[in-house]
Amino acid sequence: MEKRAVYAALADQFAALIAGESDLVANSANLAALVYHGLPELNWAGFYFAREGELVLGPFQGKPACVRIAWGKGVCGAAASRGAAIIVPDVDEFPGHIACDAASRSELVVPLVGSGRVVGVFDLDSPRLARFDDEDRAGVACLVAVLMAHHPDWP
Repeated sequence: MEKRAVYAALADQFAALIAGESDLVANSANLAALVYHGLPELNWAGFYFAREGELVLGPFQGKPACVRIAWGKGVCGAAASRGAAIIVPDVDEFPGHIACDAASRSELVVPLVGSGRVVGVFDLDSPRLARFDDEDRAGVACLVAVLMAHHPDWP
């Protein structure tokens, strides 16, 4: 199945999962699980939420992760400070990369924007170099948009 179709199916599944559910943590947990189990070659999928000038670990799937990331630091902090998605084909070549899992080789981070500001990020890691491309960025951005549309008053 081509990537667009995979992401469209995930978006439909996610919309059905969160229909009628108003809890942000529950909905974020389900999105992390859906993506982790629905996409190949991932070793981590999860959220960091903006809290008092830093990113704090939220719901995720994968090995234990760094709990706090400074704004602007690592791939997650850089995506949050820029307010734009970042694709990193080789994490060893990203200055200041924070290695929570040494098996991670590539990364995709998409910011969560609510009320006109970045309120967190959705982070995907892969043990394969160059795992993520623009189709993945667009697909994950669509999934994040479903979450944010369901929680318009967040934060």
